[in-house]
Amino acid sequence: MSTNDSASTIREFKLAVNMSPKKLAAWLETPESKEVGYKSSEGGESVGHQSGRHIVDMLGQTQVDFSSKDVAHAKKVIGYIHRHLAQRPSGDIADSRWRYSLMNWGHDPQ
Repeated sequence: MSTNDSASTIREFKLAVNMSPKKLAAWLETPESKEVGYKSSEGGESVGHQSGRHIVDMLGQTQVDFSSKDVAHAKKVIGYIHRHLAQRPSGDIADSRWRYSLMNWGHDPQ
């Protein structure tokens, strides 16, 4: 991957993730955050929750600090957010599992 591709991915990541590191970290401590998302084992941590912890770390980095693994995760985050936004349910989303799942990935649709 070229430096330009990485820079473009990081810019898009920082646009898609609209929660601050502090707000996302606080959200990840809530019961609502821990209840949503796919879990590979009963009682385990969801994929989105794991991603959220990685996103908090990434948001504290400058572009030059992003490893190739971070850039790959940024692409995954961008794809998830865009796909999930396209599946917006009708009605009030304030307390929806849909919103909570997106928030685990660093995006609050409200």
